[in-house]
Amino acid sequence: MAFRLYTYWRSSAAYRVRIALNLKSLPYESVPKHLLRDGGEQKKADYLALNPQGLIPALADDGFVVPQSLAICEYLEEIHPEPRLLPGSARDRAIVRGMSLAVACDTHPLNNLPITGYLRRELGADDAAVQRWIEHWIGRGFAGLERWVGSCAGDVPADGQLYCYGSQVTLADVCLVPQMYNARRFHVELSPYPRLVSICRHLEALPAFAAARPEAQPDAE
Repeated sequence: MAFRLYTYWRSSAAYRVRIALNLKSLPYESVPKHLLRDGGEQKKADYLALNPQGLIPALADDGFVVPQSLAICEYLEEIHPEPRLLPGSARDRAIVRGMSLAVACDTHPLNNLPITGYLRRELGADDAAVQRWIEHWIGRGFAGLERWVGSCAGDVPADGQLYCYGSQVTLADVCLVPQMYNARRFHVELSPYPRLVSICRHLEALPAFAAARPEAQPDAE
């Protein structure tokens, strides 16, 4: 039975899961939930019965539902370990998990829809203020990650690095590409992050990443 992925085309968290499913060649049914229509389809009772958080994405596997994108990716890693998204040694896995969390926990949540909506609705932030907020937090996250991936790259030049860590795709790359998509969408200046830009240029050309891009999804607007 194919997986069912509750998704939204422009959700970067769902984007991560689509990449992971594609990398592992796992078929899935896409079940779109529009985050804005009718107050947000993810807030409706039928979806809350599946995912009480009311967040996208969620993955259903024969009636078993996993919420949260990184939990989904690690679940897929455990039940379908090849190709591996987490390296072999405990130390290498810790680095990859740390890089992944730097994106998924420290950077992405501060520029997603609920946060920017709260800034506008409750704090009276105008578009210019929200833009500054987004640029600040993506910039802060990318600056740290740029240094981190560079410290793990050895003698590889900034414009020649292909992966965040090691010599193959890891969970860190799965997290980076959707966040880079967000950065471009919000017109964040990317020249200070040549390694991240180089890595994304390489990854976005790979079939599993290209098929997962937002504009390729059936619910894309």
